[in-house]
Amino acid sequence: MDDGKPTGPKAKWWSRPTAGRATASAPQEAPAPAEDVRSVGTPAGDPDTAVVADASPAPVLPAQPAPPEPVAPAPVTPEPGVHAPAATAQAPVPAVKPLHEPDEYSTPPYGGPGPWAPAPPVQRPVPTPAHGTPVPPPYAGTGTNGAGMPTAPAPLPGPAPAFTPPPQPPQSSQWSQYDPWGAPRQPLTHPGPPLGSDGGRRRSRRGSLLVGALLLALVAGGIGGGIGAYVERNGGLTTVELPQAARNSGGRAPDSVAGIAASALPSVVTLHVSGTTESGTGTGFVLDKSGHILTNNHVVAPAGSSGSITVTFSGGETARAEVVGKDSGYDLAVVKVTGVSGLKPLPLGNSDNVQVGDPVVAIGAPFDLSNTVTSGIISAKDRPITAGGEKGDGSDISYVDALQTDAPINPGNSGGPLVDTDAHVIGINSAIRAADNSSSTEGGQAGSIGLGFAIPINQGKRVAEELINTGRATHPVIGVTLDMKYTGDGAKVDAKGAAGKPAVTPGGPGAKAGIKPGDIITEVDGQRVHSGEELIVKIRAHRPGDRLDLGLTRGGKDLSMTLVLGSATGT
Repeated sequence: MDDGKPTGPKAKWWSRPTAGRATASAPQEAPAPAEDVRSVGTPAGDPDTAVVADASPAPVLPAQPAPPEPVAPAPVTPEPGVHAPAATAQAPVPAVKPLHEPDEYSTPPYGGPGPWAPAPPVQRPVPTPAHGTPVPPPYAGTGTNGAGMPTAPAPLPGPAPAFTPPPQPPQSSQWSQYDPWGAPRQPLTHPGPPLGSDGGRRRSRRGSLLVGALLLALVAGGIGGGIGAYVERNGGLTTVELPQAARNSGGRAPDSVAGIAASALPSVVTLHVSGTTESGTGTGFVLDKSGHILTNNHVVAPAGSSGSITVTFSGGETARAEVVGKDSGYDLAVVKVTGVSGLKPLPLGNSDNVQVGDPVVAIGAPFDLSNTVTSGIISAKDRPITAGGEKGDGSDISYVDALQTDAPINPGNSGGPLVDTDAHVIGINSAIRAADNSSSTEGGQAGSIGLGFAIPINQGKRVAEELINTGRATHPVIGVTLDMKYTGDGAKVDAKGAAGKPAVTPGGPGAKAGIKPGDIITEVDGQRVHSGEELIVKIRAHRPGDRLDLGLTRGGKDLSMTLVLGSATGT
């Protein structure tokens, strides 16, 4: 610790004044003003010698403003061991010109207070940036740096001014304020914010927040993935219950499709027929409690004379059935089951009351899908169709004055009932019109295109009664042979009959009415006839003994006549 006493070697004297210089009578003026030049008292025993502090030449610096007026120095207290001259006993010592210029910056050892003064703090120069050295906020308003030294104001934009050193305080005050053991404030030795500012903590805090966010995202992703996997495997965290209407009694309006189906289904059966060479599936419906069931002839035809027929009711019960009678001309057949109780006959309607557009329901077993219900309307009435003809001799051709419907009908629906809104049978589903490209040589069956045909129940009732009562059905006839190759409009009576017989049967209904070979029949009961098939269909729609009004053309003349239908036994 510095106690004011010299601890190092004594100052080296660069020169000692000669005797001639000691006797100078007047002091010489210094060529330049000296800043704070002090004389030290002459030691005892050598009154003629003046001791002058050494000074080295001051460094050459740029021009600067004049320093402030020096403050009168305080009275110097003599150091221990130094004898101060008495003010009254000593005469003033004449000034001696120093060997060097005085140090205007008071740099030790030539400035005050002497070579034993402590060294100033080391200032390490750093490159000054182009925009100037930033001033920390704590010292911006005070004008001092960390060591308590005054600082210049912040430079203004533009060219940098010439360097102007700041004014120096008195040497004694500067060094008296220096405390090497104190903690000085941060000097302006580092560009940017001072050490220990919030910059490091802010970066550290930002990094901590980023790491925390990443960890939170990882944890949330893991939890979400686990929850998603659990939901996918177990169907959710809780049991899902969807809203649902309460169960009702199941009742439906009687005239709705559901109501009609519920009423008619117990009377509809499915027939499985197998013979020696072929088998098939069809539909039928119960006629009475005795077990008679009405169906199509082509449904039971595969059984032949030795095949078997199995009837399956809507409830699943099965029973064996036998053929009671069949007729290929009408394509109708009646079978009977025995040993079955609780049969429910299906009521029969009147096909003459049907109007085009009336809603209908078809029930059957298309493609062996029993108890199938479809709905539609009556598309047309009195539609003449022919079916069969596979044998080639015409014995299996049926002529039907059919009801046309758009209710879907497919193979397996044959023989099933077509019912009205009262669940009464108005027709027997018998045929469909397939698309021209629907037939297949690979054994495929055509499907419905909305053109279905049913035998009117009025005709079916009459035929069924005859089959049940006699085992055979009668056909109404007019006793003439028709030319089926005629392409003109109407039905032409052939010139000769089959096997050399006459075209008009002698004594038959046609001969009695006056029909002759070559006549062309154009109307039946006021309805136009366009072909021989249509004439047969119109005749088959009546009973034997019915009276018909015919319109015909003979030799270009229009004629009309009335005849009574005869009867022939069907096959």
